[in-house]
Amino acid sequence: MKQGEAPAGTGDAGPKALLRPRDALALMVGMVVGIGVFKSPSLVALKLDDPMLIMGLWALGAVFMLIGLLCYAELAATWPDAGGEYHFLTRAFGPAVGFLFAWGRITVVQTGAIAMVAFVLGDYAQRLLDLGSFGSSIYAALGVVGLTALNIAGTRVTAGAQNTLAAVLVSVTVVVGVLGFVLTPEAAPAAAPAPAAVPASLMSGLGFAMIFIMLTYGGWNEAAYLSAELVDVRHNMLRVAVIATLLIGAIYLLLNGAYLAVLGVDGVRGSSAVGADYMGRLLGPGGAVAVSALICVAALTTLNATIFTGARSGYALGRDFALFAPLGRWNARAQGPVAALLVQGALSLALVGFGAFTRQGFSAMVDYTAPVFWFFLTLVGVSVFVLRKRGGGSAAFRVPLYPLTPALFCLGTLYMLHASVSYTGVGALVGLSVVALGVVLWCLGAVCSLTRKSA
Repeated sequence: MKQGEAPAGTGDAGPKALLRPRDALALMVGMVVGIGVFKSPSLVALKLDDPMLIMGLWALGAVFMLIGLLCYAELAATWPDAGGEYHFLTRAFGPAVGFLFAWGRITVVQTGAIAMVAFVLGDYAQRLLDLGSFGSSIYAALGVVGLTALNIAGTRVTAGAQNTLAAVLVSVTVVVGVLGFVLTPEAAPAAAPAPAAVPASLMSGLGFAMIFIMLTYGGWNEAAYLSAELVDVRHNMLRVAVIATLLIGAIYLLLNGAYLAVLGVDGVRGSSAVGADYMGRLLGPGGAVAVSALICVAALTTLNATIFTGARSGYALGRDFALFAPLGRWNARAQGPVAALLVQGALSLALVGFGAFTRQGFSAMVDYTAPVFWFFLTLVGVSVFVLRKRGGGSAAFRVPLYPLTPALFCLGTLYMLHASVSYTGVGALVGLSVVALGVVLWCLGAVCSLTRKSA
């Protein structure tokens, strides 16, 4: 056996380009079009009164998503790697920054997102079939275990399931949105006249709304983790990015337009489950059952895609750092990072177990993940400038209107960083403490390395 060659079916084979453009598109749609569009609209409308302004902000979210994807398309086409953002940050700023990003992602951001989506799946599955007082937790755990097992079964199996789930999700979501304009229920209550707010209040409302809009669009950046497994990434990444943005933006505008048309701004603002209230207004009690089933499909689609991409960053961390070496084995039979999937699944199940007794997952996740997320996303935007200046790689795609496009992206992420810190306040300290623990681990690793060299 040659040096570096792995035995068949074991761990050191590298990622292979097995994902077709439609597979990547299904994964992207599944990562973005999930539970948020059935929860966030009421929060977006909380401090805003003008429906046109609300719709404009949702459109702005799609524009920002496209700008970000164009930047990511250049990075992914030039430096394709299963580590995605971790790989870009490491090349641009060195291994310390890459390590901190990967550490924060695998310990809080991604596993927390998996647990959060799993609990939404559990909540709505419980409405369809009651399993008792811990039914939501049981469904959540089953979702994590089942979809982790599906990912371990192989990339092709995972992609096939994702294609089916995404097709059902998009088709049914479009039908749900169109119903709001076809069934023409009673006229929605007129929105209250917009108060004469001072500019500071308006800016605060805009910042608050954009946090939840961008949370709902969240997941588009996961496209970076598909780059090493996408067929002909240098040509297909841009195509997937543009089609995904147009499709997701159209779905979100359709649904939010329908919510406003049926419920009005006041109705959307006052709803704790806007999707259920919307369908209940259109179809009566049966509508709530229908939207519960739809949200279960949305949660499964998002959960499957999040598990798939999350394990890739764990694999990249283990591949490059001896402290996490077991995560860095690529299973040739499964065509995936089985060890990283297992560890990610175990951490997610631990959070599900914790959440069975304290059900504050959604708001807590926004609080402690958002500032760290937007900080690292800003660094990814800066890495476009850094890596373009250094040259190298094989870029079949360059972000258009450079340097304006990446500059707009960085300005947008800085604004979201400011807004998230302003909104979360003390809650952001939890996420920052996790990053600080990563700094300690990095320093310990550096000391151990120096000790070994001196010995």
